[in-house]
Parts: sequence; structure tokens; C-alpha cells
Amino acid sequence: MKRLASIAAWAAAIALGVAGVASAQAVTVFRSGRVFHVQACAAGIAAGTARCHAHIVTDSRGNHIVWAATRNTQPSGYGPSTLRSAYKVSATGSSSTKIAIVDAYGYANAEADLGVYRSTFGLPACTTANGCFAKYNESGQQTNYPKTNLGWSEETALDLDMASAMCPNCKIILVEANSSNLADLAAAVNTAARLGAHVISNSYGGGESGSQAYESAYNHPGVAITVSSGDSGYGVQFPASSPHVIAAGGTSLYAASNARGWTEAAWSGAGSGCSRIYGKPTWQSDALCTMRMEADVSAVADPNTGVAVYGPIRITTSGWQVFGGTSVAAPLIGGIYAANGGMVTYGSNPYQNLSWLFDVVSGSNGSCGSTYFCTAGSGYDGPTGLGTPNGVAAF
Repeated sequence: MKRLASIAAWAAAIALGVAGVASAQAVTVFRSGRVFHVQACAAGIAAGTARCHAHIVTDSRGNHIVWAATRNTQPSGYGPSTLRSAYKVSATGSSSTKIAIVDAYGYANAEADLGVYRSTFGLPACTTANGCFAKYNESGQQTNYPKTNLGWSEETALDLDMASAMCPNCKIILVEANSSNLADLAAAVNTAARLGAHVISNSYGGGESGSQAYESAYNHPGVAITVSSGDSGYGVQFPASSPHVIAAGGTSLYAASNARGWTEAAWSGAGSGCSRIYGKPTWQSDALCTMRMEADVSAVADPNTGVAVYGPIRITTSGWQVFGGTSVAAPLIGGIYAANGGMVTYGSNPYQNLSWLFDVVSGSNGSCGSTYFCTAGSGYDGPTGLGTPNGVAAF
């Protein structure tokens, strides 16, 4: 992932029926392969806060690209059937299983936007009226939602769509934290667990320093708590470094003429590394890191092989966009845990079911002396963990 210069993205671009929606702020434009992209949530966060890990495909100036979708034309980006094919997921989950999405700030159009995604791709409706969808604030109230934040709303749209893609029959709980402070996000995670979620997906992270005060919120026995590993390359982030979660790294996913039909490599933007704070869980056995190592497993995250998302392009306007970042991987892996619906023992399940994972053996996310901390290879490595899903049996 190549970082380009920071620029002010003001103008709207319209070409070949594709409209770019301008952002009225300075942004850093990244490039992955043939596409440009920007972070949904701004960098430079304060200590004790988190930033979402979604990246949105743009033009070369950082203007968001809105893709047309008609009756005869699917939106650009991988949709549910493609993702399910790539990861050999046939299970659709049960309405008795709840998957919770935890994000910061409010998203007033969450249910409506989710409805467009699901109807476009032929997934069953998931609404408040039919009991499939429910939205709460961090205290567990279905009122007094927090103020809207565009970047976090875009993140939430991605999370809802990926959970739906992998577990279309599951119930979805959206829990909106009051802010991106780790204290508020931790409160929202505890609320999600209290509401009976089997899976809690978290697509955000921040520095490890001072995180011990919030780690207990991610310790819920029997609940699969998935966390994105980061979107800035090699380096550890919390809560992915908690020994009680499943840290989701990232890959580039391409169609291939092999038996699987797909090939993957480590995405250069995925986070990984050895924790300086948290001890190693018993199921991890890599040799060089004596503390908690991230990631555990991985899934597509490269914006160059991004996913279709229907969500906000402005506070009051939604459209089809293409997303990447390990914010794709966390709810996708979470959705697979939900589709399985079986017993969960923190992050140990994949370590006990290696034959149900695709090993990712190439790619790197930074400089680490060519060790597995940042370099993909046979077996376990930091950027991709144990590998990517081959069905639901590893989860």
C-alpha cells in the first residue's frame, strides 16, 4: 500500500457515469495496485481513543467514487456470492444467532441502507419490523442515539454489509458507542454481550498504552469477538492485541486458475506484531514472540480487491462504494463464526482446525527483518495469521 501526498479534495468528478463525491477536508490518498483510496476515519487520534480501519476507493484526488447499480448491473466490488465462493461458505446461519456490530457515533440510515444492500444481492430482509435488526446506544437503550459522524457511519455500513454477506439468516444488533473513546467502545461491547450476541465485531483500534483499563470488556467466554488488526501496516493495535479476541488480518484476493479458483497474498496495509503488554494465549505457539501475537486469521482487505458497500457518501445521502481495510475482515470473519454457530473458546478455534483454512504464503506489510512478524509464509505469520476461511469448520 503506497501512501501519496496529502491533498485537499474539493471538486466532484463525473466520468463514464461514475460520480466522485468531494470531501471538504485534507486527506491522504493511498494507492494499492490500480486503485486509490482514503481512510474513512482520520488519522492522528488521541491516546485513549480508536480509529476505524475502513478504506474507501476514490479517484486520484481523494474524491469518493459512487458506482451505479441497476436491475441488470451489479455494483462494483465483491458481493456476497463472490465472497462466499472465495471462502467456501455455504452455511447461511440461524435466526437464533445474533451478531453484534460495535462502532462509534450514530448512523440514522443504518437500517434503510442495509436494506438496499440486502435486497440488491438477494439476501432476506433484515428489519426492525421482522425482528432481524435492532439498534441500541452503548447503554442498551433503543433511543438517545449518539450524534452522527460520517466516517464512522461509512464504517458501520461496511460492517453491517459484511456480516450480512456471510450470515444472511442471522439477527443483527448494532450498538453505537457515544464516541470513539476506548471507554465508550468498551461499554458498547459489554452491552452487546449482555444482549446475547454470539459474535461481536469490532473494526477499530488504537495504541496499546493505557488499554489495560478496557481489556476486560473484550473477555466474554463463549462469545466470538472479532477485531480488525489495523490499516497502517506492521504494528500492534488494541483491542486486536487482547488475548481474548480473534484478530483479523488482511489479504489481497484474486480469481485464479487453480483448484480453489482464488489466490491470496498478505495486504501491505494489514496490522500485525508482538504485543508489549498482553501475555500469549495458550493456543498460540509461534516462537519469536513470547507475548500475544496478532493476527489470528485473515480475509480480504485490499481496496484493490475491495467489496461492494451501500452506505453514506454524505450525512444524508447514500450510494454504492468500494471498501477495503481490515475493517472488511473483522465482520466477514465474525459472520462466518455466526454462520457456524458452534462453541467458541476465545481465539482458539482456528488453531485447532488448521485443515479448514487456506494458508497464505506471500506478501508483506512492512519491515521486520524478514521475520514472520510482517512477512507471510507457510504456516503462521503476523499479517495473515493462520490463513483465511475454507468453509465454516475452523470457526
